[in-house]
Amino acid sequence: MLRRTFVRTGEPATGTAFAGPLRWGAADASRGGLAVLSGPYGPPRPPDANGVVLPEGFSSRVVARTGHRVGGVLWHPAPGDGACFPDGDGWVYVSNSEIPLLGGATAIRFRPDGSVHGAYRVLSGTDLNRAGAATPWKTWLSCEETARGQVFECDPYGVRAAMPRLAMGRFRHAGAACDPVNRVVYLTEDEPDGCLYRFVPACWGDLTTGRLEVLCVLPDDGSTAWRRVPNPAALLEATRHQVDTAHRFQGGGACHYSAGVCLFTSGDDGRVWAYDTLRERLETVETAEAGDLMELVLAGPGRTAAPFLRVEGHPGSEITGPALSPDGTRLYFSSQRGRRDDAAGTDGVTYEVTGPFPR
Repeated sequence: MLRRTFVRTGEPATGTAFAGPLRWGAADASRGGLAVLSGPYGPPRPPDANGVVLPEGFSSRVVARTGHRVGGVLWHPAPGDGACFPDGDGWVYVSNSEIPLLGGATAIRFRPDGSVHGAYRVLSGTDLNRAGAATPWKTWLSCEETARGQVFECDPYGVRAAMPRLAMGRFRHAGAACDPVNRVVYLTEDEPDGCLYRFVPACWGDLTTGRLEVLCVLPDDGSTAWRRVPNPAALLEATRHQVDTAHRFQGGGACHYSAGVCLFTSGDDGRVWAYDTLRERLETVETAEAGDLMELVLAGPGRTAAPFLRVEGHPGSEITGPALSPDGTRLYFSSQRGRRDDAAGTDGVTYEVTGPFPR
């Protein structure tokens, strides 16, 4: 299955970025797909000492490895989604752990010069924490990818205890994104007949209570509507089965909101979807799998895309958790399973890339 994830916090080019291979000429922008262009930073150089292929002027370093200490704590297995948060003159990078029973999330605190100042757990004892999202009020939503998975709201600074947000639904969470304009949180579901949900909190900034809705596409004209999920706790019936007219996706994946559009992926069919919140329309961006490339792709305006970086020597792994530092100078991401590609993710590697990103 092809899995893609979007960059969190900022944008390294004029548009979004996502992890996953694109085949040159795989789609035509005039037909609603992505036109694949050459990279905005020039041709790639040979792999560096870390196996990362980057354009001229960019460099990489390893900031954490699974099972090795960073900032005083052991870095977790199978690093997943991540995001950066401002911390005085420095910043914090939070990363999920996509392993059973002992998942959770860990944070690394960085000084203004990029050196590591410390690290700590922000969530422990949870299960398969794959998806995540940063909120406008600077918390981290860590989501479980299990049949009755929960969303946990975490303090990236490690001061307050993480709290489950039960009103956001019990299902196999695959992606999350906050929409500060419409004041909702979009949620994807990793099931063969999964759905796209949105959570409408009773008070924006407080996810304790609210309404969970599912996207429905009307068959007559293709317009969309949101219907309330009667029982988000899914005690007797799965959330995706509670509304008969809910639209189905083949394995929901990563999710990202920007400029009035919610972008999300469906991993089973390799598609990127776009829900236009102003027009209330759902469209597809047809992309194609091109083998097992570990590639981060920039998706720009006018439905264009261009490869930015690639990791070599990790054929069975995937890129996870890409996020820019708040000042836009450093990009963090992980190779979830590393070179060994073991299912437990014990060879995970987290990288930092620096270079002439636009600021």
